[in-house]
Amino acid sequence: MTHRNEILNTIEQWLQPENFQDYCPNGLQVEGKDEIKTIVTGVTASKALIDAAIEAKADMIIVHHGYFWKGEDQRIQGMKRQRIKQLLDHDINLVAYHLPLDDHPEYGNNRQLPDVLGIQNPRPLGGLVWEGELPQAISPEAFGQQISDRLHREPLWVGEGKPEIKRVGWCTGAAQGFINIALEAGLDAYISGEISEPTTHTARECGIHYYAAGHHATERYGVKALGKALEREFGVNHRFIDCDNPV
Repeated sequence: MTHRNEILNTIEQWLQPENFQDYCPNGLQVEGKDEIKTIVTGVTASKALIDAAIEAKADMIIVHHGYFWKGEDQRIQGMKRQRIKQLLDHDINLVAYHLPLDDHPEYGNNRQLPDVLGIQNPRPLGGLVWEGELPQAISPEAFGQQISDRLHREPLWVGEGKPEIKRVGWCTGAAQGFINIALEAGLDAYISGEISEPTTHTARECGIHYYAAGHHATERYGVKALGKALEREFGVNHRFIDCDNPV
C-alpha cells in the first residue's frame, strides 16, 4: 500500500497543474481512505465508473473529467449528490486532472492519441494542438477508416481538402475551435473530439479535412497512461475501466 499523499505529490510533480488556468479544480476532489492499494482510472467520474470501481475494490479513482466545473450549479443534490455519496460511503478518493492531462508530453491525451492512430513524429504545434505525419499519404476515406478501426468509433468527416492526407493536427476533446491553428500551419487534416456547426463551414471553405472522432474516444488514453505509470512507480494495482460514451 502507498499513502494517498505520496501518489498525489508525484502526480503534481509530473503534471504541474499550477501552470494551467483550468475550468475545474485539479487534484483531489473527494477525499477517501489514506492508504491506496488499487487505483481505477477512467475518462469521466460517472455513476457507471463509480459502480465499477466499487466492484473492483478501488481505493482511488483518477479521471480526466471530474466535478465542480466553473459555471455549474454548486449545490450537492440530485445526480451530484448520488455520485459523491457513493464515493464517501465506500471511502474512495476521487482525483481529476483536466488540462494538465491533455497537455503532458508523456502521459497527455494529445501525446497518447498519435500512438493509437499511427501518426509519426508527434510534437506540439501551438497551444494545446499537436501535429505529426502519417507514414505515407493516404486518401481521406482511408484515414477516416483508420481512425474508426483504431478508436472503435466511426468519426464524422467533413471538409474539402487535398486528395491525400500526410500532415495531421489534433487536439482531443472539445477542441474543434482550434481548427484555425491547423489551417495556419497548412496541415492536410485536423482531428478533435467534437464538432460544432461553424466547424463544418470552416473545413469546407478553407480546404482542410476535419474528423470529429469523439470526445470520449479521443480522451481514453491519457488517464490510462497515467495509471500505468503510477502502477510502475508505486506497485499499486491499476485497472482502466472504459464506460463508453458515443459523444
